[in-house]
Amino acid sequence: MSIDKVGINLQELLLCITSAQDLINPVLVNHHQQVAYLSFKIAEQLDYPLKEQKEVFLAGLVHDIGALSEDERLEVIDNEPSCINVHAFNGARLLEEFKPLRRIADLVRYHHIPWNCGDGLSFMGKDVSIKSHIVHLADRTCVQIKSKRNVLSQLPAVLDALNKDSGTLFEPSSIEALNSLSKKEYIWLDLISDAPVRRLPRTLFDTVMLGIDDIIDLSMVFSHIIDFRSKFTAHHSAGVANTAHKLAQLLGFSPLECKMMLIAGYLHDLGKLAIDNKVLEKPAKLNEDEFNEMRSHTYYTYKLLDTIPQFETIKKWAAYHHERLDGTGYPFKIDGDSLPLGSRIMAVADVFTAITENRPYRMGLDDEKAMSILGDMAAKNAIDGNVVNTLFDHFQEINALREDAQAAASAKYDAYFADQGMR
Repeated sequence: MSIDKVGINLQELLLCITSAQDLINPVLVNHHQQVAYLSFKIAEQLDYPLKEQKEVFLAGLVHDIGALSEDERLEVIDNEPSCINVHAFNGARLLEEFKPLRRIADLVRYHHIPWNCGDGLSFMGKDVSIKSHIVHLADRTCVQIKSKRNVLSQLPAVLDALNKDSGTLFEPSSIEALNSLSKKEYIWLDLISDAPVRRLPRTLFDTVMLGIDDIIDLSMVFSHIIDFRSKFTAHHSAGVANTAHKLAQLLGFSPLECKMMLIAGYLHDLGKLAIDNKVLEKPAKLNEDEFNEMRSHTYYTYKLLDTIPQFETIKKWAAYHHERLDGTGYPFKIDGDSLPLGSRIMAVADVFTAITENRPYRMGLDDEKAMSILGDMAAKNAIDGNVVNTLFDHFQEINALREDAQAAASAKYDAYFADQGMR
């Protein structure tokens, strides 16, 4: 199916990335969905217009998108530390990179601002919407609900604690709405279900028309969330995406297919969001358990992208990048002619980028050594020899493209953390 200009379910795309973030720890499972669900219910109870209900829902769905590491996510879940606004401001900066989500960036930016008897209507000279305070209340409610206890039995104590902070930490009308919702048992049973947002009206999941360039922009945002978790991988996806894009051009892919390849490159490591940072950042050799955990990332990439019907081709190009022509790859053991050319391109782009890019613990290989490794892999029928030869024929040009793309990604990484998002 062409995605040059088609209806894409934006909410499903956001569910894809936030579900990936929530995979990393059992404590975090469904947290984004829970906050989105409860934020919507509070806004609905307050009789907000449907457009604003949708905005609150979307903000809840991505409210912690700027908390990149597992430790940071868990700290935010457990309490509201003094640096709580860092991840909120960083998340807003990410959302501002994608035009269709700029309208909710401020809702995310200010979702940890305390009400403080009305002073929370502004922060550092900027207006703060009540909708940010709704997301704040929904977030703090959800983190107090423990999965191993009956949710209805927990409610009285949870509400008592929240009500004590009405007017100080939380906006009073939102607290009143939450108290009214507490009488409806189904809401809380929905909240702890496997997929709480699926219990909401389908009107929230409107299809929007996104062009291929819009989807590239969003996939770049996703790549920052994937890569910025670790200084070891801060620019990896940019190198893979731009290498694969150029190889696709040289191998005769159509302009649309080349853009699809760019998207696949940005998303190829999406499943690494489910991998522990200690594994991602280990400079030494991985032990067997760590190696098997790392190998699972392509499976998660496949499963996460499988929820987007329009990404059927992109999914295969992205998720099969560790499959090998001789059948020794992972996780699906696809071999020979069953492996699409796009996936073969991605495999070469990934190996090429991995061995030539600089990492904090080692320098990239020189041209001769990199070409030797790629040539050996092609000779052993692990990767496609025709794709490798195309890379060799244009090695300097492609290597320069990779370096430029990765330098730009590194500059963005440095800027992202330079002021800890507070601007």
